[in-house]
Amino acid sequence: MTTDVQLSPTPRSTVVRGKKRAVQDRQVLYDILDEGMVCHLSVEVDGAPFLIPTAYGRDGNRIFLHGSTGSRSIRSMLEGKQVCVAVTLVDGVVYSRSVFHHSMNYRSAIVHGTAKIAEDAEHALRTIVEHVTPGSWDYARKPSKKELAQTVALEIDLTEASVKVRDGGPGEEPSDLEANLVWAGHVPLIQTWGAPVPHETDRSVPPHVSERGR
Repeated sequence: MTTDVQLSPTPRSTVVRGKKRAVQDRQVLYDILDEGMVCHLSVEVDGAPFLIPTAYGRDGNRIFLHGSTGSRSIRSMLEGKQVCVAVTLVDGVVYSRSVFHHSMNYRSAIVHGTAKIAEDAEHALRTIVEHVTPGSWDYARKPSKKELAQTVALEIDLTEASVKVRDGGPGEEPSDLEANLVWAGHVPLIQTWGAPVPHETDRSVPPHVSERGR
């Protein structure tokens, strides 16, 4: 699926290294974010870079994150510090005739901006839960008032973002191609869900869990 809405790179979101792999279609950004489950969020904390992996969820042209009210990184973000969010999907490894040209096939998205408190905290949390564990919000217990008081829901606009995609086989030096002394190609990486493992319960597995891998 493609869309007429394109990315509009800023100086810091313009792909410089490997720019032939840059993708400007915003729908590809959305597709990467929708397929991933963990992002790496970076922000300056007490004068030093701070990087955390965390779950997220997308709603339109924004993503939602959450954290503890006591988190140093959350406090830094609410002070208006610039943040960077990265999501990478690895689709395979690439074997070249030269180790210098070994690589990976991947789809990656990087978002720049500032975080703000989500206008609707419950919607933000539901979006995150439904992104990672679809069907759980209406099945499991909702957050209590105490749990909500301990949680900050944030949103980050997706306007300033960049996307890179690599696929296919290796790049090769002409001399290595001519000599053709070793095997070269790529190996796709395919991830699948395993069978659900119950936790101290005799209840049957609900459909939103059992059907996930189908």
